[in-house]
Amino acid sequence: MSLQKKVRVRFAPSPTGGLHLGGVRTALFNYLFARHHAGDFILRIEDTDQTRFVPGAEEYIAECLAWCGITPDESPRNPGNYGPYRQSERKPTYRQYAEQLIKDGFAYYAFDTAEELDEQRKLQPNFRYSQENRLQLRNSLSLPAEETAALLAAGHAHTIRIKMPIDETVSFEDLIRGRVSFETNLVDDKVLLKADGMPTYHLAVVVDDKAMEISHIFRGEEWLPSAPVHILLWEYLGWKNDMPAWAHLPLILKPDGHGKLSKRDGDRLGFPVYAMNWADPKTGDLTKGFRELGFLPDAFVNMLALLGWNDGTEQELFSIDELIAKFSVERISKAGAKFDFEKAKWFNHEWIKHTPNELLLPQVRAGINVPAAAEIPDAYLADVLALVKERLTFVADFWTQASFFFERPASYDVDAVKPKWTAEKAEFFTAIAAQFKQIDTWEAPVLESFFKEQIALSGMKVGELMMPFRIMLVGGKFGPDVFKIVELLGKEEMIARIQLALPQFA
Repeated sequence: MSLQKKVRVRFAPSPTGGLHLGGVRTALFNYLFARHHAGDFILRIEDTDQTRFVPGAEEYIAECLAWCGITPDESPRNPGNYGPYRQSERKPTYRQYAEQLIKDGFAYYAFDTAEELDEQRKLQPNFRYSQENRLQLRNSLSLPAEETAALLAAGHAHTIRIKMPIDETVSFEDLIRGRVSFETNLVDDKVLLKADGMPTYHLAVVVDDKAMEISHIFRGEEWLPSAPVHILLWEYLGWKNDMPAWAHLPLILKPDGHGKLSKRDGDRLGFPVYAMNWADPKTGDLTKGFRELGFLPDAFVNMLALLGWNDGTEQELFSIDELIAKFSVERISKAGAKFDFEKAKWFNHEWIKHTPNELLLPQVRAGINVPAAAEIPDAYLADVLALVKERLTFVADFWTQASFFFERPASYDVDAVKPKWTAEKAEFFTAIAAQFKQIDTWEAPVLESFFKEQIALSGMKVGELMMPFRIMLVGGKFGPDVFKIVELLGKEEMIARIQLALPQFA
């Protein structure tokens, strides 16, 4: 792809609630494209719909991006030379462009009340304000000029609508989909400026993208029907030569592939669809997020990147730097990407294995469920983590997999031992507990050799004694290599556990 001007892309969410997977992926693809081309990534808050504004949502969006490592070059918190970065702070600028469109014959005043439009919808189930009926409705196209002037002078509530052309085709080259065309007769006359003076998305997004010198627009496929309106606005405002390149990203689909993934699907199927926990300030309802479930940001970003993109190889694990280096629009799929929560968990499992222990220790320590957790040395914690990390899907699984390293078993799986338990086996463990006291080199290979030598001398088989030994140490038939457990527990603790367990097996 040849680039004619500096790459400047933007992620422009509305502060209306939690940040969906699709939204974060849009931010990610914008970010990867910008970084790949040494460009700028901008966060712009589209808050013109004040009826849907939710306190705290903007802060939540910023925190989500920070957790993912998607750092804006410009944002409300870090403004650059193209501000303001909240649409509501640009309000005075939008009307002038709407009025310019009217003056040039590309838009018109509409005086229809909400009640009048509701009545039209009752009369026409598929009612849309368009070239088919605009001359029969109350607007500056159908009313005499004097009446329009009088209504405006009297301060009559009105909107400004785009005047879609008749019998034309609007076409553009989408970086992902190729040539896309729309018949203008099938597109309604969208509202550009609302009665409260605030712009709709259609006007604001074009004005803002021009003001911020945006070079490429990556947005979800659901915005494709709006493209002809936006393209015409770029042309009608005289900015056609500055219009950004377009890329409409594929949908993230439900696991069965039928329809767009929604919050309801997550609730129904038991997985999150938001990046982080979102507590609705109005209802108090909590929607769980990937972060709080225990996903590492590296795993979450890796998983998202591969929903609709691949580098053309079999590679699945990518660091953010690798994604930046390899990202290309040409490798983005046109088809929707099915979300697979089991695959998402696989990514997290793999990233836990690949993440240095010292980076995981703070989360691991936070999940230890013993009173003296703060006193456990980092070195011991790191050694335990090294033994169990390949068994972790989430860092929170650490305690389930490793609790026996920090406290003695509260119970034993005696049913797995008693049917074949003998006095001879009891004598063996009593004896070996004493013999272990004599060993000076307390390392797993030495301990294993010694244990197996003693079994050979007893005439019994290794298989008969290994499982009881494990159960004495951890309480059940689970855990990593038993001699690595012995090494970490230490001589005194191991002997104590044998002595405590033996009476339970009789």
